[in-house]
Order: sequence, then structure tokens, then C-alpha cells
Amino acid sequence: MRGQEPLETWRDTRRSPAERAEALIPLMTLEEKIAQLVGVWVGADDSGGGVAPHQAEMKGVEWGDVIANGLGQLTRPFGTGPVDPAAGARSLASSQAQIVAASRFGIPAQVHEECLTGFAAWRATVYPAPLSWGASFHPELIEAVAAKIARSMRAAGIHQGLAPVVDVTRDYRWGRTEETIGEDPYLVGTIGAAYVRGIEGEGVVATLKHFAGYSASRGGRNLAPAHMGSREVADVILPPFEMALRLGGARSVMNSYAEIDGVPVAADESLLTGLLRDEWGFTGTVVSDYFAVRFLERLHGVAGDAAGAAGLALRAGIDVELPTVDTFGAPLVEAVKSGQVSEALVDRALARVLAQKAELGLLDEDWRPLPGDPEDVRLDDDESRGLALALARESVVLVRNTGAVLPLAPGRRVALVGPVADDPMAMLGCYAFPAHVGPHPEQGLGVELPSLREALGALSVDLDYERGCDITGDDTSGIAAAVAAAARSDVCVLAVGDRAGLFGRGTSGEGCDVADLRLPGVQAELVRAVLATGTPVVLVMLAGRPYALGPEFDAAAAVVHGFFPGQRGGQALAEVLTGAVNPSGRLPVSVPRDAGGLPSTYLSPPLGRRSEVSSVDTTPAYPFGHGLGYTTFAWDGVHADRADWPVDGEVSVGVTVRNTGPRSGVEVVQLYLHDPVAQTTRPVVRLVGYARVELEAGASARVTFEVPADVTSFTGVRGTRIVEPGDVELRLGRSSSDVVAAVPLRLTGAEREVGYDRRLLVTARITPEGAG
Repeated sequence: MRGQEPLETWRDTRRSPAERAEALIPLMTLEEKIAQLVGVWVGADDSGGGVAPHQAEMKGVEWGDVIANGLGQLTRPFGTGPVDPAAGARSLASSQAQIVAASRFGIPAQVHEECLTGFAAWRATVYPAPLSWGASFHPELIEAVAAKIARSMRAAGIHQGLAPVVDVTRDYRWGRTEETIGEDPYLVGTIGAAYVRGIEGEGVVATLKHFAGYSASRGGRNLAPAHMGSREVADVILPPFEMALRLGGARSVMNSYAEIDGVPVAADESLLTGLLRDEWGFTGTVVSDYFAVRFLERLHGVAGDAAGAAGLALRAGIDVELPTVDTFGAPLVEAVKSGQVSEALVDRALARVLAQKAELGLLDEDWRPLPGDPEDVRLDDDESRGLALALARESVVLVRNTGAVLPLAPGRRVALVGPVADDPMAMLGCYAFPAHVGPHPEQGLGVELPSLREALGALSVDLDYERGCDITGDDTSGIAAAVAAAARSDVCVLAVGDRAGLFGRGTSGEGCDVADLRLPGVQAELVRAVLATGTPVVLVMLAGRPYALGPEFDAAAAVVHGFFPGQRGGQALAEVLTGAVNPSGRLPVSVPRDAGGLPSTYLSPPLGRRSEVSSVDTTPAYPFGHGLGYTTFAWDGVHADRADWPVDGEVSVGVTVRNTGPRSGVEVVQLYLHDPVAQTTRPVVRLVGYARVELEAGASARVTFEVPADVTSFTGVRGTRIVEPGDVELRLGRSSSDVVAAVPLRLTGAEREVGYDRRLLVTARITPEGAG
């Protein structure tokens, strides 16, 4: 080791992480270097004795051989199978001790887990899925949820979370729509940045997924080519990543499986290095999506073998191969020794990996695997369940309400019908542990997970229950009994939707894409039959994507949407239905009217809207941002502090909101930009700001938005981002279609180029004005 001085340098906590990394690299052999660039997929031993590699993935490689030169990461020790949290923590600590003892430098592995709907471990709280985050329009709550998730992960010995997903959904048929926060880049960016702040604020590395373009695949198919131009990438896909990096402080990015214009992202140097690092200044780690490096050979056909794939990925800017040692193992070692791949590329990736380990304390002499006693590890406690319930309550969207049925009046005879009405799993997204890892009947779900039926019963609602049909399949034999139950009741709550799963094992989730947006199975037939009874129907959607609610569903007296609302979702839904909670969720995605037609989000230029030259109407049944409650609000006093808006300046726009109804409630004031004339086509409207306003009955508040001109920027004809002078409107609305007031403004001055350092946020100030 060439003396003790260099060793002391890389151990010296007074040095910067980068300095420590640079001091260590020259001391390492090639094999030791490359060992830091791979993960190993493991599972914790429920006895607490250690972790064991997945032998199917390890191809016969022995654990002792894998860790002999050190190890970069451990993959999902808790998320591989059911393991008691305390035993899992002991097991992980034991494995880390083995890793430290086996190698020359004694560097522990960085441990990562999924955490999209909470720490993806048995007996860990399951929070609502990301579409529910978007529906809440409440970044502060999302930050608190994320911080709690991170604390539970740190207590168990986890250093990195593979979340959030900041892909902007572009086609609802894509199975992973449930993992996205919504269809608008500003909403996705602000909510995603809040989640990152919560995770990173507790010392856990947040990993942004999936950089970039994954959600824009052709036909909504998973792991398919993305069909989009450079402007869509720049103006729709990239802004949430910018916000999550700049405003959240994410220290890791995961590549997208997508290929854009024929170039797989995992091999795209212009994106992973040129844009991410050279332009944006990102200094963290880029980790591969699982098996993405090998896919360069096997799925994309841009590499001839494993060594070629490893070289392409390293050159592009991927630092760590996940989930387990493969192309960055022996193939890369041999490629470097033969001169096929430069060792300088290995050193570049290694510097980033070691610097991050230094930040996490993994290079410190006093490092210990757990911050406390493993027996104290509790992953589902009162605080976490309370946060899960708070988010579930705020994410439920009352989409339609004629006023005659909801809230459910006491004493009414209620039929509860539908395949998800008594299905606890209908509350969970595909990255929740019980859905993601699969059923283990002998261990159970690990958390209390009441169904809607159980939750309504707990609120003393007398129910006449019939399942009606299954989520999938063509069996209609139960529909007659469901119809009879509805016919003999005063009101029918009809719950339909999805079951999350992976790769075809569900109706929503990764690899569970659909050809159109009809309800799965014969659920639409059940809905039609129950509506035909004439009994007032409350249609409850428990789903991971918006399904079409065309004219045949207009007869429903009310429609309530829950986007996989987590383990306390049944309680939240029941409270909304009975009026114990006044709903405040807003749609993070539009609800289409037509199950086929043209997949289209609200971010459409004029030609994407309804026209007289096409027979296909893309107008949604319910627009982005829409949502109702059990009280009413009046808006007035709209005012801007200027009419001329400098291209490098700011404008202040305000409105007074008054609760004119009988009870307290929340209004979500949304600010949209309309740019009628621009050098490239622009969306008719796009969200640039929002504010949740909580008001008691009769109370009012002044909502003031401070809007920098930078938020009007877009990619111009020359391919650069510009603020263009000219006429624009700032529209204050209850949704993207329900505009209360439009404020005409004129951007003045010369065309101005802006970059990554532009102002990204519209700030909102809420000033209470007292009761009216």
C-alpha cells in the first residue's frame, strides 16, 4: 500500500470526499477498482445470519469470491423476500462485516432498496403510490412522508433509495403510469423535488428514475423505443429531473431503458455525460437500471458482447452496474487488460462511487453498519401510519357529484359491489412489498391492510355486499347478484379498477401495459348493469391509471378516484364517502372519455385538441387538475402588479379565495400559462404554479403568485431555451379547463436565452383575511 500516509489520506474525514477518493484510487488493483462498480443481488437471512446471493443471477459465483476484492453495492436485501426487520438488520450487519473483513481496504458495500411507496420491506408501512402524491398537490406533506421513509431505511442499514420516479406520463396505457406523479412537468418536478429533499435530508441517497424518456414509449409499451423530438425531451421530459437535482439535491440518477432516436440511453454519452454532468454539473453517481448494460447487447443490438456493452455504458457515463455483477465483472476486467476499454473510464466512475461512499461515512474508520440496536428497528409505527393516512385522505379525488348521494347519509341502505370492494391488494401499487415480491401466505402481508368493505363497516355503514365479477376474466355469473343488491338498496357504491403486479401478473404495474383504456375484464359490463337499475351509483375507481369514463358512465351520481392509496387507503376512501373527510385531491392525469382514440395528455398544442378536420375527439371526460369537495369557494379580486413583464423580470398575480360553503375545506388554486403566439407550437395551457388553500367556512385568503419570466421559457427554433417577448396570459383556474380569470400580460425586451440556472419555481404566498 506504499506506506501509511496515503491510507491516512483516504481515511481522513477532514479531507473532501473527492480528495479521499482520489487518494485511494492509485492504491487499488484493477480488480479492486471494478469490484466497487458492481452490485450483488442478495436476500437477508431471516435467522439474522447474513445475506445470500441469488444463485440464479450469480451464475455459480461464490459469495466469498464476489467479496474478495471488495464490493460496490448490495441489492435489495430486504426486498427479496419476507424477513423480520430486526433479523434483517442483523443479517445485513453480519454481511457487511464479512465484506469489510474479506478485502484489503475494508470498505463496506453501499446498500440500496426500492422506496417508491415506502421502504419495500416486509412489515414496512405502505404509502400511497406516486399518482396519489400528485393528486395531493402538497409538496410539504410528500417531503414529510419521504423523510419518515428514509429514517426507517437508515435504521435498517440502507444507504440509497431507488426513488422517486420523475418521468412525466405521456401515454396512460403504459403500465408504469401508476409510478409517475402525473402528466405535467411542473407538478412532477415540484412534488418529486420535495420527495428528494425528504430522503436526502435524512442522509439517504435519492435516485432519480428513469433518465430519460422512459415514459414516452411507443404504444405505451414497457421498454420500447421512445418516439419524440428534441423539444419534447427538453420541455416535457427533462424539467422534473432538473428540479429534483437543483431543488431537491438528488445524489444519484438511474438511466432509462428507452432508446431515443435510435440511441439507447445506457449508451448515450451526450445525455449521461454531456447534458447531465457537463451542462448541469451533476457530481453524483449514475447507476444502471437493472440489467440495462447487458440489454445493450441482448435487446438493443448496439454491442456484440458483454465487454462491448460494458465499454459503451462506462463511456456514456454509467458508474455502477445493477442489480448484480455481470458485464462489469470479468468481461470488463479482461476488456481493460486487453486495451479494449480504457482504465481511465474505470477510474472516472470509481472516483464518483468512492466520493459518495465517503459522504455516507463508508470510508471512515469508525464506520458501523447500523445507527442503533437492530431490535429497535420498527418499519410500521404510529407516525408512519399517520402520514400514510394523511396522504391517502388528501389524494382521494371527488371527480363527479350530483349532490344527491355523497356524502352517504346515515341510515341509508347501501349496496357495496365490485371486484375491488373487498380486496386489500387493490390499495397497493406494484412497488409495494406485498405486490412486488409476491404472495407469501405463511408470513402474511406484514401490515394491516383493510379493504374498502372493512373500512366502511368500521364506520358503521350497513352494507349489502356482492363481488359481481373478478378484476380480470370473462366470468359474468356474479353480475346478476350484484344487480339485485343494488336494486334493493338506496344507493350503490360500485368499486372497480386494478390489481398491481409485475410483467403481466397484474392489470397495472411494470410490464402490465394495455392496448386501450377500457376497464379490465368484464368490469364495464358490471358497471352498465348496475347503472341500469336506476339506483344512485357512486363509482369508486381504485386504479393505477385513468380509465375511460365515456357517456355510458355519465349516469353515475358520483365518481371517486383513488390511485392506489396505500395501506390506510380504505379508511381514507370510507371517510370521504361518509363525509368524515372533505375531499381535496385533484386529478394528476386527465380522465379520458374514449378508451381508444389518440393517447393524449392535456399538454397539447392547438392541433392536438378537438378540431373539425378529425372525427376523433381528444377532449377528456375530466381534465387535469379537476377535483370537487363538499363545500364551495368564490374567487375574486384578481390583480397583477404590472401589465408589461420584462423578459428578465417578475410579475405578481393575486386572487382572493373565500369559502362560501357550510364546512371547512381546501381549494387548490392553479396557475396556467397560455402563450398564443410563439416561434414553435406550444401547449394551449401548462401549469406553472399552484397553492393549496385551507379555509374554514366563511373565511378567505389572498393567494399571491410571484412569477419569474423564466417559467415562460421553451425550446425555440434554434434548439436553445429562450424567453420570448410577446403577449401571454396567466390563467387562474380550478383545473386546466376551468379558468376563473385570465390576466393578459406582455413580455417586453429582447429575446433572452436561459439555461440550467434559470429560475424554476413560482412561489405562492397565502395571506388569511379572516371570516367574511
